Amino acid sequence: MDLLETVIIAIVEGLTEFLPVSSTGHMIIAQSLLGVESTPFVKAFTVIIQFGAILSVICLYWKRFFYPNAESRGESYWHSMFNFYARLVVGVLPAVVLGLAFNDFIESNLGNVQLVAWMLIIGGIFMLFCDRIFNKGSEDTKLTYKRAFIIGLVQCISMIPGVSRSMSTIVGGMSQRLTRKAAAEFSFFLAVPTMLGATCLEMYKMLTHGSGSLLTQGNNLETLIIGSVVAFVVAILAIKFFINYVTKYGFAAFGWYRIIVGIIIIACGLMGVEMKMVD
Repeated sequence: MDLLETVIIAIVEGLTEFLPVSSTGHMIIAQSLLGVESTPFVKAFTVIIQFGAILSVICLYWKRFFYPNAESRGESYWHSMFNFYARLVVGVLPAVVLGLAFNDFIESNLGNVQLVAWMLIIGGIFMLFCDRIFNKGSEDTKLTYKRAFIIGLVQCISMIPGVSRSMSTIVGGMSQRLTRKAAAEFSFFLAVPTMLGATCLEMYKMLTHGSGSLLTQGNNLETLIIGSVVAFVVAILAIKFFINYVTKYGFAAFGWYRIIVGIIIIACGLMGVEMKMVD
């Protein structure tokens, strides 16, 4: 990849990773339009630059990660720390278990572009009405272990390409009567262990399957650094915009956007435009 392709793909990653619009669907469009070949390094790049997005969440919500008792009700520092991280573990556990159990199914459907398009449309239609269905009159921000586990279960739906991890976790939070803001913020927090695990796994594969030299070939290391920095900056802006927007207006606009993107992908297929997933 050249510098322009690196920056564009990183911008797409940073913009879409935390929004309920499916980063997978957008990566299909971006890489197809740019004509980026799906090499082992490109595959690793699209996963590893998520580390920049992870840092954006920690940067914006550092008090919640390191001083969670600031918003607790009389809990000690260590008790609050334990509860905060324990809820993250409870929330991510279903994805770990089901991800391992259905790994073959997930892998076999990653290249199904039509499935992505239809999931974008179906999810978009659902988001047009989710405010009315789940969050009417809700003012609750308390996250219990039960709620964290249920949100984690709903997150597993995002194993279907095109559903969107962010959308599934936010809807899961709203189904538990959390406010829009509280549901979105826990979605961000839950992304940290989920995406960190994916990044570490990809690095492990690179270092243990004879491809560690990818980091030293050409400008690959520089490309990873640039991509991660761009994803970090863009993700910060995306998160700030998203929280402010959904708190005021809800999710309908993202629903319409998903529908439009899904229709574009289907239309491209009907016109014979080849669109490929990252292998």
